[in-house]
This record gives sequence, structure tokens and C-alpha cells, in this order.
Amino acid sequence: MPVTYNIDTQERVLRTQGTGMVTLADVVDHFRDLERDPNCAGSLDVLLDLSGTNSVPETREIQAIPFEIARIRDKVHLGACAIVATKDALFGMLRMFAVMAERFFRAIQVFRSRAEAEAWLVSERQQSSQVAGGSVSEGNRPGGKN
Repeated sequence: MPVTYNIDTQERVLRTQGTGMVTLADVVDHFRDLERDPNCAGSLDVLLDLSGTNSVPETREIQAIPFEIARIRDKVHLGACAIVATKDALFGMLRMFAVMAERFFRAIQVFRSRAEAEAWLVSERQQSSQVAGGSVSEGNRPGGKN
């Protein structure tokens, strides 16, 4: 299966992994699975690891994915989204995706390594909890945008 996921209900993180040739149909199926998953509710951060994929989506496919995200919006609030892409072409396409999908996330960023992505998610979670607690550091704004 090209797209797999698990939801860490303790940490509130949706970890999705793409491997091999991932098609738009695979992505659509993934969002349908999320719609049916009872653990995909409330608020979740996202780690999308595409370092194992061999495919690069076309622009029209990248443009279609925000519509799939919108379908699950009533069920789950997506916080920070860290995307891992090690191949140059995929990295570039996913940066374009991040711009198109940013309205669905508190913050979204593309990384070249899983370690960087995980570290960023931890820092975003800490920043979000400070904002929720009412102590926003100088220079930071709610919503993850500086």
C-alpha cells in the first residue's frame, strides 16, 4: 500500500508515509480512510513523510489535494504540518503544495530530513501550547506565522 498512516492519540500526531509510486487516487483513498477513522478527530499535528516515494506529482494533482483536506475539516482540526521530501523535484512540488494548503494548517513546512521535521513539530507544539496558555513570546504571533 503506497500510503499508510497511524495516529498517535497521546501526542495527537497523524503520521502518514508514502512509499513507492503514490498516485492521486492513493491520496484520495487516504483521505477517505481518515474520514472513517474514529481516532482522526479533534486536533492533530501532521508528519507527512514522503522520503520513500518514487513519484513526483503533477501540478494539477498538487492543486487537487487541498480539496481533499477540506473534506475532513469538519472532523479534524489540523495544526502544524511537517512534510519530508528528500528528492529535489518532490521537495519543490511540495513547497508549492505548502503554499496552496497553508490555509488548512496552523503552520506548514517542507523538510529534507525526518529528524528536522520531527524537531520542528515539537517546537511548533511547544509554541502552540504557550499561545494557548496565554504567554506568547515577543515576536511570535498566534497561528504559527512570524
